[in-house]
Amino acid sequence: MSKRDYYEILEVSKNASKDEIKKAYRKMAIKHHPDKNPNDKSAEEKFKEAAEAYEVLSNDDKKRRYDQFGHAGVGGASGGSGGYGGGMSMDDIFSNFGDIFGDVFGGGFGGFGGRGRQSRRVNKGTNLRVKVKLNLNEIATGVEKKIKVKKYVSCKTCDGSGAVPGSKHTECSTCHGQGQVITVTNTILGQMQSARTCPTCGGEGKIITQKCTSCYGEGIMQDEEVVNIKIPAGVGEGMQLSVSGKGNAARRGGMNGDLLVLIEEEKHEELIRDDNDLLYNLFISIPDVTLGATVEIPTLEGKVKIKIDPGTQPGRILRLRGKGLTDVNAYRKGDLLVKVNVWIPSAISKEEKKIFEKLQSSPSFIPNPSSSEKSFFEKMKEYF
Repeated sequence: MSKRDYYEILEVSKNASKDEIKKAYRKMAIKHHPDKNPNDKSAEEKFKEAAEAYEVLSNDDKKRRYDQFGHAGVGGASGGSGGYGGGMSMDDIFSNFGDIFGDVFGGGFGGFGGRGRQSRRVNKGTNLRVKVKLNLNEIATGVEKKIKVKKYVSCKTCDGSGAVPGSKHTECSTCHGQGQVITVTNTILGQMQSARTCPTCGGEGKIITQKCTSCYGEGIMQDEEVVNIKIPAGVGEGMQLSVSGKGNAARRGGMNGDLLVLIEEEKHEELIRDDNDLLYNLFISIPDVTLGATVEIPTLEGKVKIKIDPGTQPGRILRLRGKGLTDVNAYRKGDLLVKVNVWIPSAISKEEKKIFEKLQSSPSFIPNPSSSEKSFFEKMKEYF
């Protein structure tokens, strides 16, 4: 099922400012908040949808790619709802975007359901960036690439927990498992309450009693992994795709980072890309362009023959519809544009020179050549 337009979801225009986007998201998230709509799956989906839209539109780089390439520009490589916001859980949303809601629900965003700011910190793995080179044929059809990535992966010994298998975690005695320490300060305005990450457990709310000897309690270690990347048709030079969850693993079972795939486009030997269209410079001899001919030209599907009508003028553009590249959003397919260029020989024989001199003296050579003059071109064809 195709995704809705992010601007449509937040009900803002493409020229909306960051503040307008933020206010629009706040309004939508409050309206569809799960605690205001208990057991309402539709409201929950709209809540997630609004978070996904805000995650992209609030980020300058992601917004630029979305405006240029649509959904494929911010998640096309994941092959599903992955990408930037589509793979977010409810806890991820509360953790990432809770600040902008202030105390709308009392005790922080999501206070009704106990998802407020006092939740434990979730470790997040860092993103990785790789470059993938594609030729025009791969871009035309889309391609699946397998690449080997050196990165942090979950420790196999402790399964990412950071603890010796069979050992237990104990609740942090400083924050009592909350991950945060609440400080109350007396001021002239009364008591002010603030929260900070627990310095003892680092916000995790628990302490490892016996650290894993393979990863030294981190839950991650360096290794190589083969990642399968599905690249849609129509991508272009400089476009960046995202494979959700295939970046660096997070410490102690947190949320993995993403793998960012930067597209590099290899030049074709004969065809030139212009957005979704392909361009080809056809060089043809003077006799052929005057008398007409059938010539072969390259396409991404192989050689095809096209007819050059008699009297075709240099610079004319012949259009082969549907022989270009598929749009990255699969809306349409481009064309192959063939520009006719007349090839002028740099050196000719004496006999050829006589033919040209005779044509040069003909008053009707420029407009509408006569049948007798065409016979000269028939003879000239033998020399080209």
